[in-house]
Formats: sequence, structure tokens, C-alpha cells
Amino acid sequence: MFRIPLAASFAALLAASPALAGKGEIWVTNEKDDTLSVIDVDTLEVVRTIPTGERPRGVTFSKDHSVLYVCASDSDTVQAIDPESGEVLHNLPSGEDPEQFVLHPNDRLLYIANEDDAIATVVDTETRTVIAQIPVGIEPEGMAMNPAGTIAIVTSETTNMAHWIDVESQQIFANTLVDQRPRDARFTDDGKQLWVSAEIGGTVSVFDVETQAERGKVHFEIKGVHRDRVQPVGIKITKDQKRAFVALGPANHIAVVNVETLEVEKYILVGRRVWHMEMTPDESLLFTTNGLSGDVTVIDVDALEPIKTVKVGRFPWGAAWRPTAD
Repeated sequence: MFRIPLAASFAALLAASPALAGKGEIWVTNEKDDTLSVIDVDTLEVVRTIPTGERPRGVTFSKDHSVLYVCASDSDTVQAIDPESGEVLHNLPSGEDPEQFVLHPNDRLLYIANEDDAIATVVDTETRTVIAQIPVGIEPEGMAMNPAGTIAIVTSETTNMAHWIDVESQQIFANTLVDQRPRDARFTDDGKQLWVSAEIGGTVSVFDVETQAERGKVHFEIKGVHRDRVQPVGIKITKDQKRAFVALGPANHIAVVNVETLEVEKYILVGRRVWHMEMTPDESLLFTTNGLSGDVTVIDVDALEPIKTVKVGRFPWGAAWRPTAD
């Protein structure tokens, strides 16, 4: 297990850098425990554990953070949870095996990848009804939405494609090939680039959104790590679009990528089989979900160094930030 005995140095770091001590929580889904672990950002300790449906994976909050949505994959539903009480408010229809989803900027429509059905399901969270089911490639997983809310992306693992969906018509208008087994997709904040990770291909493809043409590809090479273990999954891109962080799965590292040059600037050692990440809004801390070691690594973004490991449940997968009251 990856451990960093840095409690004293972390306390000193907080004292020296007030920006790191912001209020908030990181909510982490634990696949094998059917739970959520809630980490207090101020203390970097788990303060609550909340039961969910079976095999929770994707997780996101409503715009005002009053409702938490969780993909309970093996329960074939999306759960709407009250984050204050931890109680399930209701279940949303989702299609079979919902894995990842994205909430439209209108705070109402959920776009859900249904891995077993080769479709994307669109659910109205207010009426709790399915308004569209869009056929996509085989084993869809990754979901993304551009900031304008006009384009949704689905990645299909077996078809090795990113599918571009026109939100108004709910129809695919383009398909782009990526390397083997695409897992995650992210738009830059200006909506001009789409980044797609390929787990088995070992790359991240970067597309021009206007033309859907590939503008470049990120390759990874870690000294002492076999290339077969370098399996990109989750992606986080900073608001200033200078850096992208890529989770490299069983390579047990996060790659820090220069967005302009697409070159890797640094590799950061984290826990075992890192899946996804979440960042505090001020982008001072990055939290990685490490599936096999059952923990979360906390990274100081300015220093690009891990500062603490937080034990959570078994097989942590997704993560989402929530503000807390002063």
C-alpha cells in the first residue's frame, strides 16, 4: 500500500498556504463496498460513510449541490441522494449498467452511458423520465458535455470511437476513431478541444471540436514501468488550460501534461490502479481514486507532489466536490 507519513509537514504546508485550507468535501464512490466516502477537504479525513446501490461508479452534484447523483451500475439505476441526510430521494431510470454520466449545464438533463446496451440514455431529472435513447458503439463508458451544452460525447470501449451527439436533435453527427479502449472524455473550458483517453492504446487523443479532427496525441513513458501497465483513464484539465492531469491506471502514476505542447512534464506516484480524479475549485488540491489500494492520494497542485493518502472503501472509483458551510 502507498503511504506518505506526512501529517506534520502537511500541517505546516496548510499554515504556509492558506489557499489549501478551503472548506468543502470530496465524495468518493466505492465499487466493492456499495458506499460513498466523504472526505473533509480541510482535515483530509473521512467524516462520513453513506450506503448506496450496488457498484457505485459515476458521481456528480446538481448545480446548487443540493442533490447528489450516483450511477449504481449493478442496480441498473441512477440514485438521487440528499447529501445532508445521506438518504436516497428517488431512483432515476437509467437503462442497464449505467457507468458514467454527465449533467447538462441546464442542471436538468442527465446523459448516461449504458455499457451493456450500447446506448446513451437521456433522463429528465425533474420529470424522472427517459426522453431519448441514442444508439452508440459497443460498451459505451465515457461521457462529456461541452460548456455550451450543445454537444455530448460518448466513448465506446470496443468500437474504439468517440461519438459526437447534437444535443438539440439527440442524434450522432460525427464519429471519430481513437486508440484501443477509450475510457474518459473531457472538453477544455473554452470548448475548443476534446481529450479522450485510450486505456489499452496507452494514449490520449486531442481533437479540434469545430472540425472533429485530431490535433495531436499524448504518449506516456515511465521509467521502470512496463508500457502495458500504462493505461490512461481519468482526465482533469485546469481552467487556464495550461495543464492536464491523466490517471494512468495500474502504472500507479498521474501524468502532468502541457496542454499546448502535449508533452508530459512530470509523473506523480499515487496509489494502486488510479482511476479518476477531482480537484478543488481553487485548483490547489487534486484527489485521485486508487482502486486496488482502496485509498485517495491528495496532491498539492502547485508543488506537483503528493501530501497525504486517505483510506476510503474498497475499489474507489469516482469523485465529486461539494462545498460546505463556514
